[in-house]
Amino acid sequence: MYRFVDMHCHLDLMANGPQVAAHARGRGIALLNASVTPQGYRCARERYTDAPAVRCAAGLHPWWVSDGSCGNDDVARLALDLASERFVGEVGLDLGTRHAHARARQEAAFERIVRACAENPLPGRVLTIHAVRSAGTVLDALERYDLTRSAACIFHWFSGTSEELARARRAGCLFSVNGMMLATRRGREYARIIPQKQLLLETDAPAEQGAPGAAADLEAALQATLSRLAQIRGVDEAGLGRAVAERGAELLGL
Repeated sequence: MYRFVDMHCHLDLMANGPQVAAHARGRGIALLNASVTPQGYRCARERYTDAPAVRCAAGLHPWWVSDGSCGNDDVARLALDLASERFVGEVGLDLGTRHAHARARQEAAFERIVRACAENPLPGRVLTIHAVRSAGTVLDALERYDLTRSAACIFHWFSGTSEELARARRAGCLFSVNGMMLATRRGREYARIIPQKQLLLETDAPAEQGAPGAAADLEAALQATLSRLAQIRGVDEAGLGRAVAERGAELLGL
């Protein structure tokens, strides 16, 4: 039994990811490493192959698509990985001010990723999804390929509208919550009304690419988020923590 399951972090962007992973396991923390490029995923897959408390997801972050760092070849490489990889992420869309100029490229990449998942169905598939000002468009794609029913689709750090939240809830999507989400009034209200069975925890660490990490910092962040979440929902912290950790461990096959 893991005390915490961090359903969205970036070990491969930490200067000392393997050390963090080893120390996290010792603290009873399991981790889903969300990659940001297909090459990053392949490196992480090799690096953490013997880490029992780590699962590596194959991803292509929309920021890397919007700035041109990743192109059609990278999308094709990821689609190939998804033939056998049940953990997917970080993928999605970012239509905020800095990245909306590349909407067409982002949508084309995400469509191909979702289609690859649908064409290569795998039991227990999990997607961790970035959706900034785009939750409705993301849901359109997921529902077009029936992924909201055939896979666990997790909105990481949900920031959409209340209507989009209601739609995602009805579709059976999950939501990973972190301290940044709970720092806003809207985020706290969302965290209050999301059904418990659809709640997960995350850190989205590290705050800066290439910075060193620490398992103690992950634990502190997860604990703080859990405590605040229990307070917001008016429920027993220990019971909520067990339920959320069990759900995360189930999703990661632990």
